[in-house]
Amino acid sequence: MPIRPAVPTPQSRGGAFTRRTLLAGAAAGAAVLPLAACSSPLAAGIAGAPLNPETLVFWNLFGGGDGVRMQTMEDGYAKQHGGSSALQATTFAWGNPYYSKVTLATVGNKPPDVAIAHLTRAKPLWDGDLLDPITEDDLASVGLSASDFNQKAWTAQKTDGKNICIPLDTHPFVLFYNVDVCRKAGLIDADGTLKDLNGLENFEAAMAAVAKVTGGTALNVANVVPETATPWRFFWSMYNQIEGATPFISDGGAKLTVNEDAYGKVTEMTQKWVKNGWLNKALDYATAQSLMFDGKAGFFMQGEWEISTAQSIKGLEFGMVPLPQLFDKPATQADSHTFILPKKARTPEQRKAHMLFIKQMLEQSLTWAEGGHVPAYMPTFDSKQYKDLKPQSNYASAAESAVFDDPAWYGGSGSTFEGIVGAQLALVQQGSSSPAQALSAIKGQLATYLNTPSPL
Repeated sequence: MPIRPAVPTPQSRGGAFTRRTLLAGAAAGAAVLPLAACSSPLAAGIAGAPLNPETLVFWNLFGGGDGVRMQTMEDGYAKQHGGSSALQATTFAWGNPYYSKVTLATVGNKPPDVAIAHLTRAKPLWDGDLLDPITEDDLASVGLSASDFNQKAWTAQKTDGKNICIPLDTHPFVLFYNVDVCRKAGLIDADGTLKDLNGLENFEAAMAAVAKVTGGTALNVANVVPETATPWRFFWSMYNQIEGATPFISDGGAKLTVNEDAYGKVTEMTQKWVKNGWLNKALDYATAQSLMFDGKAGFFMQGEWEISTAQSIKGLEFGMVPLPQLFDKPATQADSHTFILPKKARTPEQRKAHMLFIKQMLEQSLTWAEGGHVPAYMPTFDSKQYKDLKPQSNYASAAESAVFDDPAWYGGSGSTFEGIVGAQLALVQQGSSSPAQALSAIKGQLATYLNTPSPL
């Protein structure tokens, strides 16, 4: 059984001492919090570094290839504004540590001017009154409008009738395939493209053909604890392809509303695939992808960001497509990196400058797309340069079938919710737990969170 995360104990919202009061007090001493990586010696706000009033402060959580590309985009902005003094960009550790720092800094009235947030994590920040809304006038002030963005992501970010963030991308769960293995399995057309894999019977037949080639698995999906995000992404994609699938949690995370029939259909399918030898039983993240890269599996499901890893493998011929539609409708788990405006006092001039930073970063979306993410900024998405970018544009349609995690204070990318549910789904794939046992464990472990109001 996975270790259960600690549950915060919120105080009465009407009392003199609240969770938010505690955060405000903690923010005063937050200078001692360590930085994961930093493009300048100190982090403004948290460490109180003196800054030129004209310097824009930007926080993000990007490491690896994403971090390199973001730094290239930051340099592009700085060059347009007189050099390095125009921007102080700081990178923190991914996941909950980052969102804790954004929360602490904002409650302590020392937030960055602009920050990155997953769309699914922006919603709890908004519910905690930690974000400034982005108005139509804000957009118009720098030549932007709602029509400039992928409408799936744009609609998803709207909360309480307000724009709470600006999408930079959509990053969907996709299907990687080994071209050599799939060719031997008869799945590559004469023009070099992967044959249609839609339909459950069709996809299972394809997996059976691939397994004959590899002598082992056809599809790898990482599932060894603590790798909990991937089992959740796989499940949430397949679950939402079923007509009648309901939110897993609703009412801001206060109710468990999963459709148990749809849950059973996906989890039973998962165990069937493992039993037939088509799907791996237990693999960690790195091994799951390396076996596909080495030709020991034909398919690998993961976020599109692993394109950088695949491209680094000498001699590997691979492709990427949206997840096949196995049930009633296309769907794939996804999130979006977005720009947020943490709540703070801004003059009209500062507000426009902060919006201009976002606009000029969006204009460099092709650089971002090279790392695999689907641009949310439509002028880039519709450009010839992006359409010519392969294999990135081959799965661009996945952004239209994106399904985001249900909003909850304990939910979203890298969250407690994903950890709890993903761990149990991993046990189902491993054969260590039946679907019914896993669902019972999920209900028991989520119970405290379902009954706990947002601590913000």
